[in-house]
Amino acid sequence: MHLHGMALILWCLMLISQAYLIRVNKRPLHRFIGKFSYVLVPFVIFTTLDLLRYKLRDIQELQTMNNFFVALVVNALIAFAILYGLAMYNRKKPTVHARYMACTVFPMLTPATDRIIHIFMKPVVPYLYTIEGHPIAPVVGFFIADLLLIGLCIWDWRSHNRRNVFPVVLIILLLYHYSVLNFYKFQFWKSFSAWLVS
Repeated sequence: MHLHGMALILWCLMLISQAYLIRVNKRPLHRFIGKFSYVLVPFVIFTTLDLLRYKLRDIQELQTMNNFFVALVVNALIAFAILYGLAMYNRKKPTVHARYMACTVFPMLTPATDRIIHIFMKPVVPYLYTIEGHPIAPVVGFFIADLLLIGLCIWDWRSHNRRNVFPVVLIILLLYHYSVLNFYKFQFWKSFSAWLVS
């Protein structure tokens, strides 16, 4: 298994264990494991960028789909880092902290949905949104994430009269999705992608 996969699995396991520890009132252990995130987050970012560069290492001149892929990966990391930063900034507000931490999975949703589509839903692929004739499976993951967040916004508002977390996450996700579907067109992103890969 590539280190990137291991990093994501560790992150998901940490989120699940942290939620469980709060549920059973093991707060000291929760805080202790939480400190591990200061190491794990840079590990997730480093291994993801390393995998990106590995996949594009032999390409002499990046094409449209390469620039799209860079936006998909790099901007997911930026969204992930922002959500993690918001979670840690609000660590003394447990309900806000927990919501932001849980939402860190949303920028990382597309690798799972892409695999599901290409393995189990191949007949759907030709009908997906395309870029230069290439079906873009991540749009399904984007749609699922946005739909879930809209549902969470409504639930949190109606159940807890809270509007200070999930709407913010939804805006961050929508900006991320816009960047993936549009940045590849712009020269600044082409230059950035070439620099990053080189």
